[in-house]
Amino acid sequence: MTVVLAQGERVTIGKGTAGSAARVRMGLGWDPIKHEGLRPGLQALTGVDLDASCLLFDADHRLVDTVWPRQLVSKDGAVTHTGDNTTGAGEGDDESIIVDLAALPLRITVLVFTVSAFTSDDFSRVANAFCRLVDESDGSEILRYDLSTADSQDNAQIMVKLARGADGWVLTAIGQPAKGNTVNDLLPAVQKYL
Repeated sequence: MTVVLAQGERVTIGKGTAGSAARVRMGLGWDPIKHEGLRPGLQALTGVDLDASCLLFDADHRLVDTVWPRQLVSKDGAVTHTGDNTTGAGEGDDESIIVDLAALPLRITVLVFTVSAFTSDDFSRVANAFCRLVDESDGSEILRYDLSTADSQDNAQIMVKLARGADGWVLTAIGQPAKGNTVNDLLPAVQKYL
């Protein structure tokens, strides 16, 4: 079942009406902007390095772990980054983070997914940029944001929060532009949504 959320909306996943997503995937995709007059293949050298990240928090909103291109697997093994794509070359999701919700330790109560331009560029330097959350059980898209239309001053986005609830995981669509190149830069902005 596809459930597409608007900014600020919530839905329970893992149990209940949104499906039985025991595994979710955050996908990030973009293309380098092609410049006129450059030799073929050279536009890849001018690509922007966007990074998909996941921050894991405990019940006291303390950061427990991070998964991003510099740490591809969470300490507990439940969250895995598929690897860093530094140019946006390729079709579909250029970077993905896969979360096995059932394997997360009970200590982890909140996950926040973010996107940032590691190269300090802003989203105006990329084409067809998007981030999305997918239910891995059936491939349905739960949430999607178009990043190419973001304000040219922004180089990051706080995408979505998953919080452990009584009936599964409560997903809150955030979609908030931010500034920061790494998960550490984004931590103060992320904490506002915990």
